[in-house]
Amino acid sequence: MKNIVAIIPARSGSKGIKNKNIIDFKGMPLIGHSIIYAKKSTLIADVIVSTDSEEYASIAKKFGARSPFLRPASLSGDAVQDYPVIEHAVNFLENESNKKIDYIALLRPTSPLRPPCLIEKAFEILDNNEQG
Repeated sequence: MKNIVAIIPARSGSKGIKNKNIIDFKGMPLIGHSIIYAKKSTLIADVIVSTDSEEYASIAKKFGARSPFLRPASLSGDAVQDYPVIEHAVNFLENESNKKIDYIALLRPTSPLRPPCLIEKAFEILDNNEQG
């Protein structure tokens, strides 16, 4: 079985909408929707919120995600691309567990409305492409 981890990037320094990743949407913070969605997937082994905020980490834990590190300031600016953030999280997690991560599911908190089973469908397509 593949080791698939959901990573939810949620920095605290949003300039456009203050604290947008924890703004209430349909009765819960935005990051809560992504966490719950990831936890419903039978494929996801671990749900991680990569954040630079103790407050965001605490909220993530309340919804059942792990936030085992705080993202360094160098990876928390508004011009930072996804790759270094994901690379930081993967390196931390692989060192923590001494286990290779095969795939990640990147779930942005700002996209809380997803169709059912999107993770499963994506990995089914990926698996079919790898086999054939």
